[in-house]
Amino acid sequence: MKPTEQTIYFDATLTPNRSLSPRAFTIVMGIVVAMSFIAGLSFVSMGAFPVIGFFGLDALAIWFAFRWSFRTLKQETRVRITAEQIDLVHAQPGREPRHASLPTAFTRVDLDFPERRPSELKLSHGRKAWVIGRFLTPAERKSLKAALEKAIRNAQNERYAT
Repeated sequence: MKPTEQTIYFDATLTPNRSLSPRAFTIVMGIVVAMSFIAGLSFVSMGAFPVIGFFGLDALAIWFAFRWSFRTLKQETRVRITAEQIDLVHAQPGREPRHASLPTAFTRVDLDFPERRPSELKLSHGRKAWVIGRFLTPAERKSLKAALEKAIRNAQNERYAT
């Protein structure tokens, strides 16, 4: 039986790895605030009143840094491979999603410097290349490359099956 044109050979949503859960973030920030407050009180007891404000600013800066980091974790890339085309959709918070469609028959998968960072996993067609999975580890990129190549090979085989 020949697969239909709508057969999906690969459908994945790539998201960054989360290293800190919301509960752990609350605990870390609680420790930072407590240490800043205790250190600030010790300076206040010595008569250095403005120092406690700087400790508060440090805690606030750490909070903002974590919030910015969590915002970047909300990005995602969706890759979908059919016999006809490869669809890419990359979404980041605060920006319009970017879309690209590549013909499956003529798309190459390249991985530069697979063992280290920075390495780039690219889907290429003609003179254009789309980098995907920038937030993945080198091992995850190698695994994704193998999965993409297998899916593209299977999709191409469908096109040439009798």
